[in-house]
Amino acid sequence: MIKTTMTIDGMMCSMCEAHIKDVIRKAVPGAKKIAASHTKGEASFLTEDAIDEKLLKDAIAATGYTCLSAESAPDEKKGWFSRK
Repeated sequence: MIKTTMTIDGMMCSMCEAHIKDVIRKAVPGAKKIAASHTKGEASFLTEDAIDEKLLKDAIAATGYTCLSAESAPDEKKGWFSRK
């Protein structure tokens, strides 16, 4: 799985978080574990394959928010049985 984390400007409340999650669901149909935090100014989600970051940034911009950065990296599960 690939985890994408974005820094988003303009989220002020839980409704803003819901808007961002909806945008991610529509722009990235295979997204899982979508999370957004207005206090941190971040959103993240998991996908099987790499995503088109420009498409996602454009979709977020169309709703009035600004994606300042997006970073994708392999998701490393943390827990009792994780291996390094």
